[in-house]
Formats: sequence, structure tokens, C-alpha cells
Amino acid sequence: MVKHAIQIFARVKPNKKSVSAYSVDEDGHSLEFEVPKDLADGFINNKKDKYRFRFQKIFDQACKQEELFETIAKPVADRVLSGYNGTIFAYGQTGSGKTFTITGGAERYSDRGIIPRTLSYLYQHFSQDKSMVYTTHISYLEIYNEMGFDLLDPRQEASSLEDLPKVTILEDTDQNIHLKNLSLLQSDNEEEALNLLFLGDTNRMIAETPMNQASTRSHCIFTIHLCSREPGSATVRRSKLHLVDLAGSERVGKTGVGGQQLTEAKYINLSLHYLEQVIIALSERNRSHIPYRNSMMTSVLRDSLGGNCMTTMIATVSVDTRNLDESISTCRFAQRVAQIKNEALLNEELDPTLLITRLKKEVQTLKDELAMITGEQRSDGLTPQEIQRLQEQVKVFLHDADPEGKLELGPDMRKNHYCFFLLKAKICERPSSYHSSGDSAGPPGPTATDHMQSSSPTELKKLKDMLTQRDNEISILVSMLKKEKKRAQDALAQLSQRSPASSTATLPNDLARPRSTEELPPPQKSLYRKQDPEFSIGRQEAFDIFKRDHGDQLIIDENKVLLKQRYSEAKALGEKVNNVRSKVNDLKRQLELRRRQIAVQVYLFCRGDNRISSLRAS
Repeated sequence: MVKHAIQIFARVKPNKKSVSAYSVDEDGHSLEFEVPKDLADGFINNKKDKYRFRFQKIFDQACKQEELFETIAKPVADRVLSGYNGTIFAYGQTGSGKTFTITGGAERYSDRGIIPRTLSYLYQHFSQDKSMVYTTHISYLEIYNEMGFDLLDPRQEASSLEDLPKVTILEDTDQNIHLKNLSLLQSDNEEEALNLLFLGDTNRMIAETPMNQASTRSHCIFTIHLCSREPGSATVRRSKLHLVDLAGSERVGKTGVGGQQLTEAKYINLSLHYLEQVIIALSERNRSHIPYRNSMMTSVLRDSLGGNCMTTMIATVSVDTRNLDESISTCRFAQRVAQIKNEALLNEELDPTLLITRLKKEVQTLKDELAMITGEQRSDGLTPQEIQRLQEQVKVFLHDADPEGKLELGPDMRKNHYCFFLLKAKICERPSSYHSSGDSAGPPGPTATDHMQSSSPTELKKLKDMLTQRDNEISILVSMLKKEKKRAQDALAQLSQRSPASSTATLPNDLARPRSTEELPPPQKSLYRKQDPEFSIGRQEAFDIFKRDHGDQLIIDENKVLLKQRYSEAKALGEKVNNVRSKVNDLKRQLELRRRQIAVQVYLFCRGDNRISSLRAS
């Protein structure tokens, strides 16, 4: 990944008719405009009259097309040849020289623009570089009034713009843009590529305006799709180069256009306004949303403006005093563009077709080498004789009592896979579903004749359920023992603090009839049974392995020891409770006897009083 800030350059349009109010410093990196004072604003005028802008390089009026290509386009083309995406776009007001810079002029051969010179440079490099195989495809898109048109219609030349196929934008789930109905034509040499360029330029929408006799009324994107690979390699590099000629902005009040040209100017200015919004959003930090979808042009140039691309901008300015405001606005736009940094990635991928072909050749070569070593030609499947021999070997191996016995199969992966299949079928206790076939890719299925048994999934599930049930029972029993111990301790504490009479009245109801040792829950039996006569040898072995490998075995053993201790404690507590109950019963009997004695004394006393009263009355 290469972090690359957008490079900005400025080109000054030659001006021979009027006085120019600009200057370029000696190193050619700073462009300064001087705005003359307007006497209509009065003697005191504090408006800014000098504007200075800095670029990577400024091409003055005398610069040639070749110098422009060597400085701007050639480094971008070299990056595209290395596998990176590249974009060059020209921006400026109408009539400032954008189309001349990108496409070139038709009068002289030396006036060729960036597109034809780049095509010549690429195909010249293809012919000289024999270490790579290159494939080139070309597309030419025109955006007119926010509608896309294919300028390279493979049919005959269109007589009007409506005859061209309309291009629509599609977006996938990864937010990648796809252009529907856009032709992608292969060009094998420079001549075919230039013919496609001339065809597209012929179909472009051009009109005469007060600012330009041949003003392009649409945005055009000429794209070179490059695919390169080393001979015999499955790694492919796919890159693309966008060469963009934007329509020029214009002030309708200054140009005075109307009708269809006014509509075109509205769409052009609107799309350039959306482009400026995207540039401002990208230059701001921590901006969560970038409005790419506002226009078709920004959607198509999404990668070029803020993605996987190395982008270069050419700001074309007109230094005529009448156009100073537009030129200053163009330079300000370029300064904002220079703040954007893209992350260009090397576009390498594996060609699946070549990779499959290479792997097939490698497999066949390995088969031939193996046949030379073993002296026999092998097919993809096993023969019936080999299948029968392997079944017998596996049967003997399973019934062999020697723990160090081996299954000798030799260096044949087909036999190894088939024997593993047989063992799996034995363990799972189900017959194989394959059928014998000499030319089948998969192993033919044997019939399970061995009666070796193993723990089925149902058996394992049953053991797990039993283990869970025993854990629950142990938890309940421990809880019950804790409650009994606490109640007994509370009862003893109350008896030691209170008198026997009051202790009897306040004893808990549950202790009125303490449980005997026979009523206490019996200790739980061990979860794992000993040698069960119902278990076969195979099932018993599987059960022992399950007991050995189960993670809760140690916990269960500890719980068993703890349960025995708690049972002993519960038994001792039961005896204490029985003793306490005997004492309580004795106290009850004494209290009942005392109550009766008191009742008899009261009765006798009352009877004596009655007799004395009757005697006195008589």
C-alpha cells in the first residue's frame, strides 16, 4: 500500500489579446494573480488584490505538450504498468484548454494531448518488455446532463446522442461501482487504440459558446484497462488509468447563453458543485459521510478521488483580466484537492483458470513419477480384488490380540483412505454407503461383517443424563443434611439456655418427632457401576475409557467421601436428637403427673370447703 497525496499542476493558457495580470516565480512552483483596483469602489479599497497559490509545477504559456506529458502523464503511466490505478483529470473554466491538454489539437502532430501520447508510450513499452504478457481494453464514457453514454458503441457510428447506449451505475455489496452497457473493447496495438479514441471524440457533444467555439458540453472519461502477467505464472496484475476531461464551468450571466446551452450549463455547474462538495468532505478530518452518490461523475470517480488510486490534477487557468475570478476559484479548488491523500494498492490476484490448469499438470506429473517408482500404473479407484484383500486385512487386524500389530498397506493413499473408511464404519456400527466401482473416485463400500461393538451416541447420552441426575441427588442430600444439623444445634442451644418446662414449649415442631436413622436418606450408590455382566467386552472398554477421560470423575469421588462424612454426622445427630426426645418425653410425663397431683389437691380442697359450709348451714 502506497499513501499518495493528489498531485496538482497548473497550466496557463496562452493569451495574446489582452494584458495578463499574473506572475510565476523562478522555480516554477508559485503562481500569483494581481487583481487591479476598481475605481468604482472608491479611493479607500481594502479588498485583497494579490493571490498566491503553490503547485508541484506550473506550465507557463510557452510550454509544449511533450513537456507536459513527460512531467505529468509518464510517471502515472509507469505506476499503472507496475499494477497501480492512476487518474489524470483537467479542471478549469470553459475555454481554458482542458480538452487541448487531455486530447490535443488536430492541426499539428506535436499538438497531441495526454491520451494519444500515453497510448503510444504504453504500446512502445509492451513491444520492448518481453518478460510480461499484456492485454489492453479501452472504454470511453460521456456524462451529458447527468446521463451516461457509451462513446464506443460497437455498432455503426451514431448520428445523434440519443442513438448511443445509455450507461447506468450499479453498486454491489462491497460498494464497488459497475457500469452497465459500457463497452470494453480490446486493442492489440496503438493504431486500434487511437481509432477507438477518434471514434469516441466523434460522438462527443460539442457546441459553440461565446467563450469557446468548440466547447465540450459533457464530462468524458477515457479509461485504459491493463492486464499483465509473467508467462506461465498464475499471478495477474490488473490496473486502470482514467484520463478525464471535465466540462468547463461558466457564469451564465457573463456568457449570456440560453435554450439548450443554458440547460447544459446548469448541469455542468451542478456536477462540478457536487465534485467540490466531495473534495471538501475528503479534505476534512473525521468526516463520516462522503457524498459520492450526488452525481454520476463523482460516483464513477470514487476510487480516483478518495480510494485505491494515484491521482493527478491539472488546473487550467486563463490569465485574461476578464477571467481572473474564475482562475482564482480554480486555483482555490486545486489547493483543497492537494489536501486529499489516497491509499494506492498493488492490484494482484490469482487467475483461477491458469491456476487450475497448472495444478492439473502438476497432478499428472506426480502420477507419472509415482508410476515410474512403483512400476505400476494406478487408476483413481481400487479394483475389486484390491477391495477384497483390504477387507480381509482389516478383519485380521481387528481380531489380532497383539497390541503392537500393524496394518501394512504400503505407500498408497487410496488404500489408506479406504482402510480408514472401513474402521470408521466399524466404529459407527453402520454399513458403508459406497458401492464397488473400478472407476469411481471415492472408495467402494464394504459390508460390515465384524461384530465389534462400541458405545453408541444413545449410550453416551444416557450416561450423561445419569451423571446429571446423580449430581442433583447429591446436592439435595447435602442441603438436607445441612438443615438437619442446623436444627439440632438450635435445639441444643435452646435446651441449655432455658428451663425444661419452657424448653418443651418452644421446641420446633419438626423435633417433636425426630427422625430415626432408618428414616434418613440412604447414601447414594456410586455413579459408575462395576463390571456389569450385561456389558460386552467392547462396550465395557468404551465405558472404562469414558470414566477415565470424564472431567468430573475427581469431583464425584470427593463428593462420595464428603457424603459418607455427612452421613456419619447425620447419624450422630440423629442419636442426639433421640436422647433429647427421651428427655423431653420424661419431662412431659413429670409435668402431667404434677398437674394431676395439683388437680387432686384442688379437688379435695374444694370438697372440704363445701362440707364445712353445709355443716354451718345446718
